[in-house]
Amino acid sequence: MSEFFAAFGIDWKLLLIQGVNFGLLLFVLWKFLYGPLLKIIDERREKIAEGVRTAELAAQRLAEAKAEGDRMVGTAAREAEGLVANARTKAQSKGLEIVKAAEGRADAIVSDAEARAEEAKRQALLESEREITRAAMLAAEKILNSKSA
Repeated sequence: MSEFFAAFGIDWKLLLIQGVNFGLLLFVLWKFLYGPLLKIIDERREKIAEGVRTAELAAQRLAEAKAEGDRMVGTAAREAEGLVANARTKAQSKGLEIVKAAEGRADAIVSDAEARAEEAKRQALLESEREITRAAMLAAEKILNSKSA
């Protein structure tokens, strides 16, 4: 074999030493560069995967929160509509009560005024009768006085 290497001008001892040096360099690079680099890449990959999972979870929670918010807004809107309708109903019934009370008071005032008018009319008639009676008595007295004189 040494003749084969000598034919090409290769020193087999030097080739062997270079092979050992290359193997040693390969071992050192593997141990101190390639291994830690792979470890860093794996850690980075795990961090990225964790970030993606966290982002997906956050997006899911955001969607759930948005749905919950929409549900709450819808519920609040329905409750508000119910409250407004209830308030309108109460306001209408209260308005009707106020109108009925006012009508009752107006009826009472009208009936009181009618009663007072009737009383005033009766008093006026009574007073008229007294005046007529007094006038008739005075006339009769004058007639009697003029006949006796």
